[in-house]
Amino acid sequence: MRFFRSGLCAAGAMLFAAIGATAPALAQAPAAPVSGAQFGLQEGEAPVIQAIRVDGNQRIEPETIASYLVISAGDKAEPQLLDLGLKTLFNTGLFADVALEMMPDDSLLITVVENPIVNRVILEGNRRVKEDKITKEVQLAARTVFTRAKAQADVQRIIEVYRRSGRFAATVTPKVTPLEQNRVDVIYEIDEGPKTGVAKVNFIGNKNFSSSELRGAILTKESRWWRFFSSNSNYDPDRLEYERDLLRQFYAKNGYADFQVISAVAELTPDRKDFFITFTVDEGQQYTVGEVKVKTSLAKLDENVLERFVPIKSGETFNGERVEKATESITFATGASGYAFVDVQPRLDRNRDSNTIDITFEVNEGPRVYVDRINVKGNTRTLDKVIRREIRVAEGDPYNKVLIDRSKSRIRALDYFTEVEITDRPGSAPDRTELDVAVKEKATGSFSVGVGVSSTENFIVDFSIEERNLMGRGQTLRFRVQTSSRTRLVDIRFTQPYFLDRNLAAGFSLTNQRTDFKESGFVRDRYGFGLNAGFQISEYWRGSVQYQLARDKVTLDPDSFLFQSTRQVTDGTDISGEFVPGVTVPTLTPLYQITNSSGQVTGVTADPNATGVTGRYVLNGSPISQYTAFSCDLITQAFTPSCQSRGKFLTSLFGYSVGFDTRDDPIDPSRGSRFQFAQSIAGLGGDVQYLRSEINGAYYQKLFGGFIGKVQLRGGYITGYAGDDVRLQDRFYEGADSFRGFEVAGIGPRYLQGAGTRDGNIFGQAIGAKAYAIGTVEVKLPLPLPKEYGLRASIFSDFGTVGLVDDSNKTINNNLALYVDPVNGRLCSDSAIQTPSSPGLANCIKPIQDDLSIRLTAGVSVSWDSPFGPVRFDFAKVFRKEEYDRTEGFRFSAGTSF
Repeated sequence: MRFFRSGLCAAGAMLFAAIGATAPALAQAPAAPVSGAQFGLQEGEAPVIQAIRVDGNQRIEPETIASYLVISAGDKAEPQLLDLGLKTLFNTGLFADVALEMMPDDSLLITVVENPIVNRVILEGNRRVKEDKITKEVQLAARTVFTRAKAQADVQRIIEVYRRSGRFAATVTPKVTPLEQNRVDVIYEIDEGPKTGVAKVNFIGNKNFSSSELRGAILTKESRWWRFFSSNSNYDPDRLEYERDLLRQFYAKNGYADFQVISAVAELTPDRKDFFITFTVDEGQQYTVGEVKVKTSLAKLDENVLERFVPIKSGETFNGERVEKATESITFATGASGYAFVDVQPRLDRNRDSNTIDITFEVNEGPRVYVDRINVKGNTRTLDKVIRREIRVAEGDPYNKVLIDRSKSRIRALDYFTEVEITDRPGSAPDRTELDVAVKEKATGSFSVGVGVSSTENFIVDFSIEERNLMGRGQTLRFRVQTSSRTRLVDIRFTQPYFLDRNLAAGFSLTNQRTDFKESGFVRDRYGFGLNAGFQISEYWRGSVQYQLARDKVTLDPDSFLFQSTRQVTDGTDISGEFVPGVTVPTLTPLYQITNSSGQVTGVTADPNATGVTGRYVLNGSPISQYTAFSCDLITQAFTPSCQSRGKFLTSLFGYSVGFDTRDDPIDPSRGSRFQFAQSIAGLGGDVQYLRSEINGAYYQKLFGGFIGKVQLRGGYITGYAGDDVRLQDRFYEGADSFRGFEVAGIGPRYLQGAGTRDGNIFGQAIGAKAYAIGTVEVKLPLPLPKEYGLRASIFSDFGTVGLVDDSNKTINNNLALYVDPVNGRLCSDSAIQTPSSPGLANCIKPIQDDLSIRLTAGVSVSWDSPFGPVRFDFAKVFRKEEYDRTEGFRFSAGTSF
């Protein structure tokens, strides 16, 4: 085995034991008379070459070797020509040693030692840097020709890889292991060394900002133990120039337009473990904004209108960032007005005497540029037309930055790609440009069999097959089977986004679903089908129409406290008057008392043979019986919301929606807005008549320091018509994900029961609402973690109101026997009931509670793109609620978009 060594300072010194002649030295020698003696010639002799023979070759054909010479058989053996041929053979890189010699028979003998072929390249000791990251940088690979120069270059490349990762003490020792058939294994032994950190970042010349403030403005951070996730606490020489720009941006944002970084110096400590970085700066003076104007030579542009897009006011501190934003805003405004060739240049006129800067935005016609070609790259599966139909410019159109940015947003909205980039490069003429649309595809199909839990479902078993980009055509097909503690679902859906190659989406769905609304005490079995179509109204506006036909069967939950009612009466009592006419009146069951050895009554039972039974149960001198009946058979319960909503219903529903979306990124927005208004009407056939209207809008805005703000408002109203009230299953139920801090259906109208309390709250049934209005203010936090971790966090506040039920649901509020005592958690006693104003009813409240009061919560939300799917954790504190609302401080669920 031959060894060679390289380090940080002497990468190529004494690289290998000698392998052949020192050809590079010959090749680099200065021009001088060539002696023929080295080629076996007498002084002044130049015989004619009779033949050329090759010796020592193993892989390379003799004819190939001879072809590199500048002479051939029949030429004179001039020493200068032989020397040139020798150098040419060395420069091919195929040989470790080459010798030319004229033989006595005037033949030229070429003796070669071929460079070996690399069998494999082995990396040893690379624990901190992945192998594929290194192999992308090195030249030597399997089946390539080995040379010392390539090995030297590879050593430097590997060291540079480690430098970029912050390891300046790394050394690389290359080794070569000879094999049979002139092959070698190349081994790079890597000593990674410790990670080179940043001991201190110093600033010289800063007077108006502290060094701590300036450290916060740059990317490089001082090495601390808690920054083990960050890659910015190691020294990177390529980052220094970027730090200069960050400092200039920081000072320009604070009014220092003359700021300069005089020098940026990094010094390595003697132990080679850390760097000291020192920035020397000249702050200059602070400016305020003087006069702000927009000047244009384009006749159809109004300067006064354009000034409205400038967010800069005279008298405020100069801010270079706002100047850039104003330039961008004017460019977009003119582009949206149809001016594709506009050049916006801000001119800054400094008034050093008054420390002010006059800003003039000069808007002139720029050079005319047209789109020559549009190239789509990286789509190995998705058809070209799926991507091209989202691009807002065509070949031959004027180059328009606004439409190109919009095209990128639309392609990302497909959610077929992890990366989307649109770049331009020179076209076939000076006024032509080509657009390269580069995408990186991601998996759009899924086959999953999962078992999980959530705060809402308790347990979930899910089987689904989904393809969102069917055969690369952009179609969506989904088949899903799910069962959980509250839902059983079979669902098939198909959507064609460009029906008949037009901008018209069309699809259908088939559904069979059983849902247990535990909070409302009923179970709904639904099966049906739906049709939908979507169409483009304008660039940002879109509309859709839907039709759904569904058969619902609504029954009371057998496990609900509402399902059965039990009452004790004296023997012989006629109970038929307590039941709805036409139902079967239950028979009375005698009750028996159970006593202990002391003769005390300890219980009551309907089993006369039970242990401890001593006779009939007697109250106030009368024997007592009881009956158990289906709650809805009782007159007092027949008009409760649950009983009114049970039965079989056919719903024929037609709906439409319109909305717009101007967000810069539909997946992870940082600015822009979205809005949707939807309305649906049931009653075009079927048994159900209602009109439902909903509105939903959100606004996104970048804040300071990487924070992103969101304000969202949504509301809805549903009302019956033609004498129909709104049934429980068609009402709005808010809470959990839709109003954090409350349980599922934990906010809104509630039917209270005299059955005690649960977790300190009045026990009752959510009956849904006809109206809701909920707002959200949320701020997404910048986390000091790599984006690949998939972690996001935000602080939020949800506020709003949920309420209104039909008057028919409130008729039971006229039955004083159903009033509830919330203090003792029971029905108010019959003896206390006289009138609603009686003293005995002081603690009693109506069973149907419906209050449009404002509720308010706030908290923290954390989402994680886990290997098992998106997960969201919500921690919420309720600041304002009603006594009957159901709250929760923590919830985890499937992740949602910000």
